[in-house]
Amino acid sequence: MVRTPHGAVRGRYERGVAVFRGIPYAAPPVGPRRFRPPEPPEPWDGVREAARFGPTAPKPSYSEAFAQYLCDPAIPGDDCLNLNVWTPEPAPGARLPVLVWLHGGALTRGSSAVPVYDGRTFARDGVVCVSVNYRLGIEGYGLFPDAPPNPGLRDQLAALRWVHETIEVFGGDPDRITLGGQSAGAISAGVLLASPHTDGLIRRAVLQSGPPEVSERDKVRRMVRRMATRLKIPATAAAFAAVDRELLLRTQAEVGRLSSPVLGGPAFGIVVDGDLVPRDPLRALVDGDTAQGVDLLMGWTRDEYRLWLVPGGLLEHIDRLGAVAVAGAMARCHAGHEIPRGYRALRPDAGAAEIVGQMVTDHILRVPLHRLADARPATSHLYEFAWPSLRPGLGACHALELGFVFDSGDIPESQKLAGEGAPHGLCDEMHGAWVRFASTGDPGWESWNPTHPVRVFGDGAAYTAHGPRDAEYALWSVNPRTPPSRPASVPRAPGAELASAMRRLRRSVGARRR
Repeated sequence: MVRTPHGAVRGRYERGVAVFRGIPYAAPPVGPRRFRPPEPPEPWDGVREAARFGPTAPKPSYSEAFAQYLCDPAIPGDDCLNLNVWTPEPAPGARLPVLVWLHGGALTRGSSAVPVYDGRTFARDGVVCVSVNYRLGIEGYGLFPDAPPNPGLRDQLAALRWVHETIEVFGGDPDRITLGGQSAGAISAGVLLASPHTDGLIRRAVLQSGPPEVSERDKVRRMVRRMATRLKIPATAAAFAAVDRELLLRTQAEVGRLSSPVLGGPAFGIVVDGDLVPRDPLRALVDGDTAQGVDLLMGWTRDEYRLWLVPGGLLEHIDRLGAVAVAGAMARCHAGHEIPRGYRALRPDAGAAEIVGQMVTDHILRVPLHRLADARPATSHLYEFAWPSLRPGLGACHALELGFVFDSGDIPESQKLAGEGAPHGLCDEMHGAWVRFASTGDPGWESWNPTHPVRVFGDGAAYTAHGPRDAEYALWSVNPRTPPSRPASVPRAPGAELASAMRRLRRSVGARRR
């Protein structure tokens, strides 16, 4: 039993580790609290049982194409602003390092109950692990004239503050908190890192396949307006709050089905709000305005795009589209013709899908992380996950590394993406590096420097490569000290030809998905 500021909780021991599940860090976001910033939970009397995961945030289920690879449990209930704690020593005074984990899922799916994120392995190795639920989709990231923006991000901040104020009674050290996440969770962690509201809360950060970024407000508004049009309601928080939640989720899934990292399009995202997010977070971190001295562990998978394109056969479809798909990617990346020509020269045998996928991945993910490392070399460590899945066609795709980071590769939920027989040695290497980083700030290889060291986790023993992506970076003409919003050599807006190609690509992919 542990006493938190709002009441006592009783966890349970599982294989030598104490785990507390479903602890509320904020009040249920229902009624007048819906679409509003989080409020503290009501204190409770007696002892609250914390044996089971708490409710997950409302979300649509994955499509059949993605559900064969990804697991996303849905637990009903209103009290979805909860977290879980795994600790080897639930008592004050242990002062163990802490990892706070934010799940991915494009800010529309995912939860802390995904079995791959089992924090037992971190606690087994001396790190207190905390995983967090936060509001998703329209309720977490809708943009309305009658409600504050970014409530889902504010949920994460509330959880981080709860950890800082409470984790000592679970054996954690509030001065050694590592905030980590993958995909949308990494984007969120990077944005929080850049926020003035987190000063003193974060000692280290792990950004897996997601850079600090914000969305254009109009892009989020278009998502809200399209949902409002289908629902025949005003695009206000009050109107959305009156809609049946299941209908809301179905509408959200239908409106967002053509949005993806490759295709772009209207989608939910974090926006600059003048408060929690006062400016572009990547620029703030590169300029050194915030998070000075915070250690960074950042990286990507070799074939991120394959999770976005392989389900449903989109990879083969884009290969057939050929030049139209490449032109669409140019529009997506605001790129001139020299960019795809450069990728073609580096990959003369690649099909259109690989050119498109790697180009978009570099534009939205690798180049920003490279830029951030250039600005903070002494405290940055970079990695690439290059082991290919045993499932056909996936390669080293987006999210594949999670089972290795959490050393949960043997469970069925990890095998949905990795296949059966993932190498245990690779689990040991990656998980051990993350444990070392959370504990000391040094994952076990040299920090960023002019030789651009990247730790490669693939077949065989991990090794350090120097400048493995430098040829691609050079194509974008990025100046890390004054990062442009798009490559400096490219006009501000794509031409009519590229915009037309993007529209044709969307229509073609939309027809394929139907």
